[in-house]
Amino acid sequence: MTAEEELRREADRVVERLRTMPLARLSTSAPGARALAQRLEDRSADLSGRERREVPDVGDAAVGDQVAVMVADLLRLRPPPQQCAEAADELARYRREL
Repeated sequence: MTAEEELRREADRVVERLRTMPLARLSTSAPGARALAQRLEDRSADLSGRERREVPDVGDAAVGDQVAVMVADLLRLRPPPQQCAEAADELARYRREL
């Protein structure tokens, strides 16, 4: 499996968990998911050479979608394998904390 495929796989697993989590439980997991989305956005900004932007808080129910979008944005930039692997590791660590 390539690093990009591993990143996609971990993202799918995290996003699925967040999207299917009961809202009462999600409220305790959402801050970590928001921080994860922000770190993914920061990776994209650094890779593209643009200024970092703040990922808005659009509510707990949307954090899974935010993570999905941030991963898609990162993958669109065609990051090197090492960066894909690092992002996949970060997603896996977060998933294990859920």
